[in-house]
Amino acid sequence: MEQRKPRVAFICVHNSCRSQMAEALAKHFASDVFDAYSAGTELRPEINQDAVRIIQNLYHIDMNKTQYSKLLADIPPVDIVITMGCNVSCPNLPNKYREDWGLDDPSHQADDVFINTAQTIEQKVKNLRQRIINGTIHL
Repeated sequence: MEQRKPRVAFICVHNSCRSQMAEALAKHFASDVFDAYSAGTELRPEINQDAVRIIQNLYHIDMNKTQYSKLLADIPPVDIVITMGCNVSCPNLPNKYREDWGLDDPSHQADDVFINTAQTIEQKVKNLRQRIINGTIHL
């Protein structure tokens, strides 16, 4: 029986910006190693459109077509939880491994802040992928 890939959830309160960017980039750069989801405790009517535009421009991924705001209950059980940097207000989700990426919310800021956030998430996703491959994250 083939073992399933680990499931990683990127979570934030609103699931509209950082966690959505992380889901898109994880699917793009790490889908061979883990399955990616994003969710939050509150829904937004749409993903942050600045994040959508930046991810489209940098990576040619249209998050409006592939993703939507989800609640924690809308995703399957996960192995790894990555919180985006929402500190004490961050949602809790059962997991085998958890870390916080400590990213500031770029909402309502200039494009260069969104670009920097996207590039930071890209590097963190690639690093997470490699740590899973290397077995340094124990599940």
